[in-house]
Amino acid sequence: MATSTTGSYECDTLPAPRLASGLTPDLGRNRSPSPFTNFESSSAGSSPLSTTSDVEMYATPAAQRKLCVRHQRMADEGTNLKLQQALDALPVQEREAVNAIWSGFSSSSHPRRELILQGILTMCCFSQLSLLTEQLGQLIRIDPFTVLPREVSLRVLACLDATSLCRAAQVSKQWKTLADDDVLWRGICEQHIGQKCLKCGWGLPILERKRAVRMNSVSPSSSPPSFPPHHTPDFFVSEIPDILPFTRPWKDVYSERLSVERNWRRGRCSVRTLRGHTDGVMCLQFDETLQHPAYPILITGSYDRTVRVWNIETGLEVRCLRGHTRAVRALQFDEAKLITGSMDRTIRVWNWRNGECIRTLEGHTEGVVCLNFDSNVLASGSVDTTVKVWNFRTGEAFTLRGHHDWVNSVRLWESEGPADVEMACGSSGEPRICQGTLLFSASDDGTIRLWDLARRTCVRQFMGHVGQVQSLKLLEVDERCDEGVSRQEQRIADNNMAHVAQVGNATNPFEVCTVITHDADSESMEDIQSLDRVTREVLAGSSRKRAKRPVLISGSLDNTIKVWDIDTAKATQTLFGHIEGVWAVASDKLRLISGSHDRTIKVWNREEGRCTATLVGHRGAVTCLGLGEDKIISGSDDGDIRIWSFAGDNRL
Repeated sequence: MATSTTGSYECDTLPAPRLASGLTPDLGRNRSPSPFTNFESSSAGSSPLSTTSDVEMYATPAAQRKLCVRHQRMADEGTNLKLQQALDALPVQEREAVNAIWSGFSSSSHPRRELILQGILTMCCFSQLSLLTEQLGQLIRIDPFTVLPREVSLRVLACLDATSLCRAAQVSKQWKTLADDDVLWRGICEQHIGQKCLKCGWGLPILERKRAVRMNSVSPSSSPPSFPPHHTPDFFVSEIPDILPFTRPWKDVYSERLSVERNWRRGRCSVRTLRGHTDGVMCLQFDETLQHPAYPILITGSYDRTVRVWNIETGLEVRCLRGHTRAVRALQFDEAKLITGSMDRTIRVWNWRNGECIRTLEGHTEGVVCLNFDSNVLASGSVDTTVKVWNFRTGEAFTLRGHHDWVNSVRLWESEGPADVEMACGSSGEPRICQGTLLFSASDDGTIRLWDLARRTCVRQFMGHVGQVQSLKLLEVDERCDEGVSRQEQRIADNNMAHVAQVGNATNPFEVCTVITHDADSESMEDIQSLDRVTREVLAGSSRKRAKRPVLISGSLDNTIKVWDIDTAKATQTLFGHIEGVWAVASDKLRLISGSHDRTIKVWNREEGRCTATLVGHRGAVTCLGLGEDKIISGSDDGDIRIWSFAGDNRL
């Protein structure tokens, strides 16, 4: 590694010649001997190993030695040993001649060295030039991470995507230590997990159950474990051993979730069927994050007038709730309660853990088709074309009128309002409904209405469907996650292919399902790299806050799914693909799913408006859906409940 001729720095590869007796001083105790030192010793007819007194007499102080990166590396690696051995094998006269050339070159200034090299090159034949080319290809290579400080090396690696980091980890042990650093992989995880990346538009599932620290084996009296500052146990902590919790490497966290996301994109899933209902399944909900019980819970309602509680892990029925006299059309539960709505005109509140019916609400004059509740309010829609709002705090209820046909879906929404807004009060001073609490309702009359519950009025109407609107889903999305869609759409248009695979129990024809993956080949190397191509904003110091905006998604019997802008009440997207009416929709930040009367479930890329997979297996209309981070749960008119698992190991 030579410096420029105008620079003031010169690599001190050899002390200034000061020899009178033919002895060359050793080049210090801080590095291996330079070949030039040993060469001169040999040319004087003495052994390459001089006496200690001779060496110390002419030694240059270590503080005055300056070596370039290349010569320092040669000194550290002992590269000169082979040259020394080759020189020792020559006769004395040839040894002296070679040593004279090397000594003269070593003691020359940089401009003179360049002149000598240019002259030598003019005298070289092709065989010597070929040797130079071969040697220079290796000599000019410098491992930057052996020279740069660790902090600078990490900053450089922060500009790589995950695929490139994995390749860098295969270069050497030192590179692997740097490329596997938790800081780098935490940045990648924060960019992708649970949200769409601002740069590439891809996202990875959170896998909520994998985050929980399992403390079952730790006694209640034991103090909580302490964690070092650079490990944050509240974020993506894995399943842990029986004694103490620990945090997994962020690279493992990323790898696990990438495997699940690729299963989604490639249509890789396993299917299980839960049977117990004797008639069509009309509603379901599942929760994998409950503290008690320790297993994930699924609750379903059916035309057979029962509500059933299931253990998703084992597929076994835990409890059957009976009390409704007609079909159960709607349900919702949390840790404390289950609320169901039935065509028998009643709403029942249950303790789903022991099967006890706590209370029955009556008020609708026809069957209850849908319901939705939060901590303060319960809303229900009915065949009687009305929406009733029940206040948990006061016990009062009021009715919203405006639809002209069945109300099929209701969704509560807490809009962003002033921070100092207080709860509205009645004449007696009792709290009623919080200001800013809104409600969406969808009806068989083809419209969606937005209601202000504090004022009890309809403030907006969404019109665009030409058939009965059956389901609604509210979702908050990032403003900038639609970037780069046009490029992908163009590529997809050029590569419109479908791949078909069968999953399920081959011995039972009723349990064999078909997964049709659309554009499976579209996950090219370019896409894989764009999934990982992020500049970690934490390291770069240019973090940007994502703007959130709410969107409304609706499914209708006109065979379409619409995505609405809530502020303008206009449809921003219409998704076509089902050949019969859409009964159910569900969505998260990464994907949208729909269930139809055509007996299929479709998985959609919401931003691009395209179907990525079609799941076929139900023998009746798909009437209800639940979407998890690694699974879909569907209910059908055929009475079956199917669990489509996209987990990394294809197990539930």
